[in-house]
Amino acid sequence: MNDQAQFFVGWGTLSLINAGLAQSKNRSGLLWWIISLLLGPLATFLIVVLDRVGPPAG
Repeated sequence: MNDQAQFFVGWGTLSLINAGLAQSKNRSGLLWWIISLLLGPLATFLIVVLDRVGPPAG
């Protein structure tokens, strides 16, 4: 596998990990997956730093 392919596999894997991490903090996994595809490791930092979202009011 060439270096470019490994880069994209790693970036995609990171985006899936970020989606799971976001869901564990009661955030939208799909939205954070998309954000992670664009921002990569910066999105990981944001997910870790942001506080957990409380349950929806209702």
